[in-house]
Amino acid sequence: MAAVDDLQFEEFGSAATSLAANPDATTVNIEDPGETPKHQPGPPRGSGREEDDELLGNDDSDKTELLAGQKKSSPFWTFEYYQTFFDVDTYQVFDRIKGSLLPIPGKNFVRLYIRSNPDLYGPFWICATLVFAIAISGNLSNFLIHLGEKTYHYVPEFRKVSIAATIIYAYAWLVPLALWGFLMWRNSKVMNIVSYSFLEIVCVYGYSLFIYIPTAILWIIPQKAVRWILVMIALGISGSVLSMTFWPAVREDNRRVALATIVTIVLLHMLLSVGCLAYFFDAPEMDHLPTTTATLNQTVAAAKSS
Repeated sequence: MAAVDDLQFEEFGSAATSLAANPDATTVNIEDPGETPKHQPGPPRGSGREEDDELLGNDDSDKTELLAGQKKSSPFWTFEYYQTFFDVDTYQVFDRIKGSLLPIPGKNFVRLYIRSNPDLYGPFWICATLVFAIAISGNLSNFLIHLGEKTYHYVPEFRKVSIAATIIYAYAWLVPLALWGFLMWRNSKVMNIVSYSFLEIVCVYGYSLFIYIPTAILWIIPQKAVRWILVMIALGISGSVLSMTFWPAVREDNRRVALATIVTIVLLHMLLSVGCLAYFFDAPEMDHLPTTTATLNQTVAAAKSS
């Protein structure tokens, strides 16, 4: 059995004194908590990879999306399920509108403004405002063109509201649906393709249409040259937002497929803007119709009197 003296505590001196007394002793170095550890430099990252992280996001954004996806979702028949699509504040809406009006070269609209919180509030009201802006501006344009003509009687064309609503909302939903399906299909073919959710694509298309609201109001100016300049400016701004957003998602695909996808997106956007301008503002007017009708009535009256 060990002696009592062996069980007593002993006070040790400094590490240097102990090591001098017993050179064969094993020492353990404990760092000072206040001392900052030195990190070994990691391998340099290529500029191309940094660009991909900037455009398509990084690990932190992916973790945020994963945590957001782990939230308990409500059934689709409940009000809470659709309430999440409108869970956005005024600051976010204005920030996304500003981003659609001032696209930043090399920046992805989804990663910069929408990622982890796409909404339908902004796109819904932007489309609704655009519908009424096109319909009302088209009626006012028609009225101003014929202002001062004695034979012209202004009749509001309410059917333009329903036609504009059909065109705008069909474009804002069907084109994103087709694009989402195409990206999902290509993602199954090429593993490196980054795919967006359907709600993110709808959000991008909805905010990209905001530039057409002031453009439609300025289309009241009865000058074809001014109208075409305005439509080209609006098309350049909104088309660049769509191109810079979806190019990172398809550039890893076949070169021809990627270019064809972007060209198709821009052409459909051009078809919408030019079609609205041609139908609601530059439609051929039957200017000769009232004069012809008046002349015909005078001829019939003269024949009866004779």
